[in-house]
Amino acid sequence: MDLTSNHTSPVLTEPAPMNKSRLGIHPAILPYSQSGGSFPPSKYITIPRKKSGKFDDVWSNGWLDAMKSSSPPRKKLIKDFDVEFPSDDDTDVAYSSWMLKYPSALNSLEQITSYAKNKKIAVFLDYDGTLSPIVDDPDCAVMSNAMRSAVRNVAKYFPTAIISGRKREKVSELVGLTELYYAGSHGMDIVGPVGQTVLNSHPNCIGSTDQQGKDVNLFQPAREFLPMIDEVFGTLVEKTKGIKGAKLENHKFCAAVHYRNVDEKNWPTIAQCVHDVLKDHPRLRLTHGRKVLEIRPVIDWNKGKAVEFLLEFLGLNSSEDVLPIFIGDDKTDEDAFKVLRERNQGYGILVSPMPKETNAFYSLRDPSEVMEFLRGLVRSQKKKVVGGGGEEGGKTNDWII
Repeated sequence: MDLTSNHTSPVLTEPAPMNKSRLGIHPAILPYSQSGGSFPPSKYITIPRKKSGKFDDVWSNGWLDAMKSSSPPRKKLIKDFDVEFPSDDDTDVAYSSWMLKYPSALNSLEQITSYAKNKKIAVFLDYDGTLSPIVDDPDCAVMSNAMRSAVRNVAKYFPTAIISGRKREKVSELVGLTELYYAGSHGMDIVGPVGQTVLNSHPNCIGSTDQQGKDVNLFQPAREFLPMIDEVFGTLVEKTKGIKGAKLENHKFCAAVHYRNVDEKNWPTIAQCVHDVLKDHPRLRLTHGRKVLEIRPVIDWNKGKAVEFLLEFLGLNSSEDVLPIFIGDDKTDEDAFKVLRERNQGYGILVSPMPKETNAFYSLRDPSEVMEFLRGLVRSQKKKVVGGGGEEGGKTNDWII
């Protein structure tokens, strides 16, 4: 199997084999074959096999366990850190203890901006749970005008990108700012600000027009999967239409099945529907998000790869004078946190009101703290511009290539 390592073509050149790991089976539950001599037949004890059940597939491959842990209750999260507290007051103590390892980015703002002195900051933001609150209906996850203003001001001073699992057009519509980079489908669909041409020369880029009819350039490393995702989405809609509370979204390069509003007793049913569809498409795989099952192409691409791509094509790939900051709340954001940590370049900031393991360096509790942090970055940069002899209110986004 040939998997190219550069940005030109991250797509697997032959179908991925149908194996247990692609379906999410943890290695710990794979069959174990012990070496050495075998027992004589007389020593065997015959144990009747349990009759096959309707949902054996999703029980055996660990999907249901992953679904239950995708948005665990507060008490379980505390227990994961070897501390279990029965009250909210004690939970706050546990969170404070966790913050010793992942300090508040707000409280550390001066330290961050001091380290960024003489460096170019690049800002990457998730949408749901970061710029907007997590809500039962994803269509109602609207960012406030105050948050929009904060992001707009950040983009005046720093290259700024929204990297979301949502469809690119949808997240662009929700944010409503044309001066940003948008990466939808976990980075598989990237567009630059209107009038920006930095993506022109890349072989995976195509010319297109936005909703206002203006010319834009798109980077889509999984473009060949579009018909397959459309087909799978249609099949899932049909298979899940009888499951109350299920909500499906076609994110263009991935299909999302939300089960946040599905009765937990019906989770095996919805998981089995997804399993049955996925097993017929060996070039697709499953990932878990916050009470959502997502079917994606089997390609070497994620939010971390999207960050690396944008840094490279913005000419900001040097670790010496660039400080990338990625703020996100979801499991899929860990790919970006991990990239920054491995590059020893920049900071990942996890948005979470509860302790959990992460590759991030800092933490923020919720979108309101994200907004305050972004405002703090802008205030710091304004002081730098004025102190350096520049004029506040002049052209500040000279980072655009």
